[in-house]
Amino acid sequence: MRLFSKYCQLGVLLLITGPFALAETGTVSPKAASAMQVEDKAVIVDVREDDEWNAHHIPGAIHIPLGQLNERLAELEPYKNRPVIAQCQSGRRSEKAQLALMSAGFSKVYSMAGGIQAWDEQGLATE
Repeated sequence: MRLFSKYCQLGVLLLITGPFALAETGTVSPKAASAMQVEDKAVIVDVREDDEWNAHHIPGAIHIPLGQLNERLAELEPYKNRPVIAQCQSGRRSEKAQLALMSAGFSKVYSMAGGIQAWDEQGLATE
């Protein structure tokens, strides 16, 4: 009976962590994110609010505010097996977006360290 209990616990743990265990995750610097985007090796998803996006944003980024991410996952479906870099203002919301994308089955999800603030500090282009 005790052995069965341990296997049940292991099964539950695998069900909970399964999508995360298979995912390639972490943080990337703004310069690395820029290089990956330019080389068409990743897509950047800006999870800031509309007013922040309208003030300035990374050229070529996809804008989906964090609060809308779960409802708009279908828009990111073509990138499910490609690197996706979540980006916000400072890095906090992008970490939440990273977790949401991982739990939705995206296999290569990164958070951009320092957000667009760090992007600006490194002199990278915005529009």
